[in-house]
Amino acid sequence: MFPWPEQENSIMRSAIHTTFGEPADVLELGDRQVPQPGAGEVRIKTSLAPIHNHDLWTIRGRYGYKPELPAIGGSEAVGIVDALGEGVEGATVGQRVAVASAHGTWAEYFLAPARLLVPVPQALPDETAAQLIAMPLSALMLLEFLHAEPGQWIVQNTANGAVGKTLAMLAAARGVQVLSLVRRDAGVDELAALGIGNVISTAQPEWQERARALLGSTLAHAAVDSIGGAASAALLGLLGEGGTLVSFGTMAGEPMQIDSGSLIFKQATVKGFWGSKVSQALSADDKRRLVGELLQRTLAGELLLPVEAIYDLADAAQAAAASLQPGRKGKVLLKP
Repeated sequence: MFPWPEQENSIMRSAIHTTFGEPADVLELGDRQVPQPGAGEVRIKTSLAPIHNHDLWTIRGRYGYKPELPAIGGSEAVGIVDALGEGVEGATVGQRVAVASAHGTWAEYFLAPARLLVPVPQALPDETAAQLIAMPLSALMLLEFLHAEPGQWIVQNTANGAVGKTLAMLAAARGVQVLSLVRRDAGVDELAALGIGNVISTAQPEWQERARALLGSTLAHAAVDSIGGAASAALLGLLGEGGTLVSFGTMAGEPMQIDSGSLIFKQATVKGFWGSKVSQALSADDKRRLVGELLQRTLAGELLLPVEAIYDLADAAQAAAASLQPGRKGKVLLKP
């Protein structure tokens, strides 16, 4: 292990929770020991870390991963490699990296497996690099999961979320058409500001007729549902024959409501998608290819990752509340 000497036995600031619950209620600033990297790990000095929906669900104790308490929040960040654990190769102290699928990134320092590190080009600002991997990689994996060809249509709801925006931009870059559904009329303009078209507000009457007219007679090749409940049936109605309905999230907190007749007569398929599991199944070559595409699209201006606000770690509870507000134009980030 090769840590910077001044970090040995030091205390760091962290956004922690000692119980599971609503993030705005249970997050607080706490002091924790600076962690020491084990074999195959590196320690990273955090520059910026985003607040993702799955981070908030983890704090509520209702995600696929449940940490031991007390726990430090966060799963993605950009920072500087600060120390190397035993056997680490291909990483150097002082290297600027992005990392996702880590734990405890809402702190001044955190540990990550060296194999997860993504070197960050100098041209990429911290605000972009901090959110480059988790949501964009999920969106790109989802796009490949849907097996959509250029010219085919995908329809998605909650399209003004981080994955929805990214999916629309990445699909456009690949020639795949996306119909994006938002639940507020203002969401249409919010997406237009990012250059995203083909957006329909479900708050408008006869939105389904407008959607069908846009999709054409063959309707959609695939649909992505992040809401559940009655929204699932609405998406199924927009699928063409042999289409695929993918459950990506459950914002409504309700089971998917699916019309069996539509499912049968369209010969539709319903699948679940969890980015963490899909990522684990990716080969190293495929992951490098996808991350390389994200870097390329971002540097070319084809993928925009805006920021709504940056909060100090001490204000993590307020930041979590802000990240849940409708109408956000980008990610909420934490700065140690």
